[in-house]
Amino acid sequence: MDTGTAGPAGPAGQRTEPVWTGLPRGLLKLRRLLLVVWLVPLAAAVGVLLGLFAGPAWAAFALLPLAVVAWGWPMLGRNWRSWRYAERADDLLISRGVLWREETVVPYGRMQLVEVTSGPVERRFGLASVQLHTAAAATDARIPGLLPEEAERLRDRLTELGEARSAGL
Repeated sequence: MDTGTAGPAGPAGQRTEPVWTGLPRGLLKLRRLLLVVWLVPLAAAVGVLLGLFAGPAWAAFALLPLAVVAWGWPMLGRNWRSWRYAERADDLLISRGVLWREETVVPYGRMQLVEVTSGPVERRFGLASVQLHTAAAATDARIPGLLPEEAERLRDRLTELGEARSAGL
């Protein structure tokens, strides 16, 4: 299954746009859960400690971590929607960012290593990440939060294309 374009030019010499693939919703759920798991207990601890040692008025500072949760919830959604990747004939595109858009182009022939990683929390949510290593350390790229089957498929495809280009893997 090729999710990229057929090449730089489509029918009648028209330029074709890459076919972008977004990240699974499980990554958004994971990030939101981590936001709540860290900040809600922090708010409770700050509220209790300030209430006991500084007085009830100071316990209002416990609302700050809760405000961060209320602000962070939609921001995590915007960030999740900004992540996407596209497989093209000669390279892989990775795009991300809300305020500062960043687009990374990784030529298949420059890839030296493609690895799939999944930590314990990612595994619990059925997610994995693909890490691409190139000759230039500044161009290493990562695609987080993929389904393990898609991460393995992408790793195998990128490895195959890198070997076919005979400059990398």
